[in-house]
Amino acid sequence: MRVVITGGAGFIGSHLCDRFLADGHEVICVDNFITGRRENIEHLTAHPRFQLIEHNISHPLHLDGPVDAVLHFASPASPGDYLRHPIPTLKVGSLGTHNTLGLAKAKGARYLLASTSEVYGDPEVHPQREEYWGHVNPIGVRGVYDEAKRFAEALTMAYHRYHGLNTHIVRIFNTYGPRMRLDDGRALPNFMAQALRGDPLTVYGDGSQTRSFCYIDDLVEGIVRLLHLDYAGPVNLGNPNEVSILDFAKEIIELTGSQSPIVFAPLPEDDPRVRRPDISLARKLLNWEPRTDRREGLARTLAYFRRCLAQQTGRAANQRAPEGVVP
Repeated sequence: MRVVITGGAGFIGSHLCDRFLADGHEVICVDNFITGRRENIEHLTAHPRFQLIEHNISHPLHLDGPVDAVLHFASPASPGDYLRHPIPTLKVGSLGTHNTLGLAKAKGARYLLASTSEVYGDPEVHPQREEYWGHVNPIGVRGVYDEAKRFAEALTMAYHRYHGLNTHIVRIFNTYGPRMRLDDGRALPNFMAQALRGDPLTVYGDGSQTRSFCYIDDLVEGIVRLLHLDYAGPVNLGNPNEVSILDFAKEIIELTGSQSPIVFAPLPEDDPRVRRPDISLARKLLNWEPRTDRREGLARTLAYFRRCLAQQTGRAANQRAPEGVVP
């Protein structure tokens, strides 16, 4: 296949680029690097079946030749990112979705939308099933992301129903692994960076709010299976193994061997109290469920973050060293 992946230099997108290339396909990675990183795809730039197009998908994209699949993963995804870029977040969820759906329609390609568990908002149903409509504050600070994704789902279903487009929607729950940014702003990179630096771990609220964490390899496998399935409705992909944020912080301290204390800060606006996917549908349709134990996945992620911090320290030392002196 010839596959277009928007947001292909991001955390999840870059792993998808790896997977489709490994499966023998041609990959066109589209990214404008608002939150994506070139280092995520540096190892692919010389690959004969990989092409990078630096482009803001909120503007139309014209491609020559056939396209077999379009995967729309472009969007700021962490609260820190979409609060810094609220209007681009809304645009990529609306205009970007429209442009990628139009590309898929023009090429007769399969289409897969990266949606999110955030469409459920601060849920009143637990765990969250696909038929739950959610509990979202449309004018809250998180609404720029939540509503962009809800609109993207509605537009995707409209293209499926009106144009007969072969569409898929994946609702992604908290995912982690190598290539997350240390400054991502989410709990896992925050905790790991703070623990490795010996800084206090910041827990918001009393830490009783829950999350569930899915390792990146498991998520990618689910996405690939969904793309090849003829099912248009949304499908949850995530790990149903739920943990409180306070217990998760303690787990990171133990894993890193850090002596960092835990400090508490006010809970951000509209922060969900619970988050756990019901993956019954994914089990039934895709024969999929997470395989990576959290301890194993966290160890792999920790090794990656250690390397990132070592590189940052080395760069800082080089910048401080007098001219001609190698630190």
